[in-house]
Amino acid sequence: MPSGSKVKFEIGHVLFIDIVGYSKLLITEQSERLETLKKIVRGTEQVRLAEAEGKLLRLPTGDGGALVFRNSPEAPVLCALEIGKELKNHPELQVRMGIHSGPVNEVTDLNEQANIAGAGINLAQRVMDCGDAGHILLSKHVAEDLEHYGHWQPLLHNLGECEVKHGARLGVVNLYSDGVGNPQLPRRFLALKKRRSRTRFAGAAAALLLLAAVVTAFVIVSKKSKGLASNVSDKSVAVLPFDNLSHDPENAYFSEGIQDEILTRLAKIAELKVISRTSTQRFKSSPNDVGQIARQLGVANILEGSVQKTADQVRVNVQLINAATDADLWAETYDRKLTDIFAVESEIARAVAETLQARLTGTAEHVLASRPTENPEAHQLYLKGRFFWNKRTTENLRKAIDYFQQAIEKDPAYALAYAGLGDAHAILPIYAFTAPNEDVPTALAAALKAVELDDSLAEAHTSLANALLFNVQLAAAEPEFRRALELNPNYATAHQWYGECLQGEGRFTEAVAELRRAHELDPLSLIINASYGCVLGEAGRSDEGIAQLHKTLEMDPTFWVAHEILGGILEGKADLNGAAAEYEKSMQRYWTPNGAARLASINARLGKKAEARKTLDDLTTQSRQHYVPPYALAVIHLVLGEKEEALRLLEKCLDQRSIFLQGDYGSPKTDKRLDPLRGDPRFQKLVERFMSGKSA
Repeated sequence: MPSGSKVKFEIGHVLFIDIVGYSKLLITEQSERLETLKKIVRGTEQVRLAEAEGKLLRLPTGDGGALVFRNSPEAPVLCALEIGKELKNHPELQVRMGIHSGPVNEVTDLNEQANIAGAGINLAQRVMDCGDAGHILLSKHVAEDLEHYGHWQPLLHNLGECEVKHGARLGVVNLYSDGVGNPQLPRRFLALKKRRSRTRFAGAAAALLLLAAVVTAFVIVSKKSKGLASNVSDKSVAVLPFDNLSHDPENAYFSEGIQDEILTRLAKIAELKVISRTSTQRFKSSPNDVGQIARQLGVANILEGSVQKTADQVRVNVQLINAATDADLWAETYDRKLTDIFAVESEIARAVAETLQARLTGTAEHVLASRPTENPEAHQLYLKGRFFWNKRTTENLRKAIDYFQQAIEKDPAYALAYAGLGDAHAILPIYAFTAPNEDVPTALAAALKAVELDDSLAEAHTSLANALLFNVQLAAAEPEFRRALELNPNYATAHQWYGECLQGEGRFTEAVAELRRAHELDPLSLIINASYGCVLGEAGRSDEGIAQLHKTLEMDPTFWVAHEILGGILEGKADLNGAAAEYEKSMQRYWTPNGAARLASINARLGKKAEARKTLDDLTTQSRQHYVPPYALAVIHLVLGEKEEALRLLEKCLDQRSIFLQGDYGSPKTDKRLDPLRGDPRFQKLVERFMSGKSA
């Protein structure tokens, strides 16, 4: 700095303006357009007011300039809107603008020549550089300041982070409304997404370890099938979690819902292979590149996007990527009213199907054109219900039930909401340790209503099939599962539950086929991986089942269900010590009455009958205070040689409709722990009742 210079530091609110394509213009065109821009800027009310108050500094550049306002963070934003409105009368003048508030220093030398510099100027320019013609971009810092003024919020549209000089990242917000500004996603953001730089610094150690475990598991799988990529169908796609760009983090349910509904529509196109949501959710905010994700999911294409919801407006950005080449096959931006969201989802699904050249049947056409409800409030409540249903805890399932009921109150003809209500009530007993006969009748009624309202809905038939399954009506559940899979051949959960139904009937070959298909469609689902290992074990393919469960535990060593099922297979192979070790690991992670019964049974077989008796006494005492599945008590009585009491409890279990999945992946038809009863006519009659679905 020259000796004698005077430096004045302050916080400035900077508007940086740039003429796009300036260097490619003829010299005369440059002069004309620069002069036009200057006239527009000088004519704005904000510039006149700031100059009159002595609160404006100008910094000219060759193709635009910077205005530094000293009065308010709103001033440069209001000025940009004024400029944007006037530019509509000058289509030949393509301008972009960037706004930031930060340190500005005015240096005046001995000759009284002023120079403006500072981080505020530099960052405003970098924010501007993230945009294209027509964009008015704000730094995240400015947007947060404006949020204190409520009237700005509908105009602010968060874009996430933009990569600028030296690899740095800036949080950027797009400002547009009523024809002013540019609502399109800037090319810099599309390029950033294409390079897969999507990480949001989600560096929690547990999440990283889990991701590493998932990758390790699938590296092992890939070593055994190096030709996987060449065998993947061109008509296969995974829909990754959509980024939530809304200001309100609670809108996460909405972006998840959009992803889920697009995925569901695609899944009903028979020629496509569509990976289930459970597997794709593992790549939420993941830094992995698209090729690696596609290899792990076994697909050729990836669909990704972002959702921004503000008041009654929604913006959806999507792009379909070929995983092998990282090339964009198709991309689009949709700016619509919230009431048009179903049309957006349909258009996206149709565009993906057409791009991948998948044939649309009449059923698929119907699904793509469907509008599940005309009530946007009901739709929002349904999405919240599914958001909490997917979390699978007692508290969240009860929240889901409440939201589904509210959705039904808003629209009594909303079939999906009834299906959701049926799903939540059907599985609640597993998580809440309540008697199935308390919730299953409600699940059945809701699912029947869903089918009555829309017989073409795969979700409704799956919900009904599952409720029938939990009501021990296996034969009646089968046609509902088959109908659901006709309507949605990519519905992994329907394949899983149907496979478990067949497994309970002892039809192992068919059960293995269904669970194998579920695994192909949802390769990272822990419960599907574990269930697949379980059916392999019960089908007499113990070594394959054990290997499958080890793969599951490589993905998540804390998954208690996998330890429990692995213990069951080892018990079937007479490896009692190995089984006991797995049961103990399961119980350390999550205590259940069925798990306690398994461990007690093993202890009795190992000669530790006193320990088994103590567990039985504890569970019996607990059963007087809250629900304990009689199945768990029956298993321990039986291993202690008390057959009469075991039979009585199994009869009670069947009457309570808790003899199937509450029996912990067993059924009286197939559970080897019940083999000592096989020759008893009373037990044979019980099995016949179980298979027929009769309660008495």
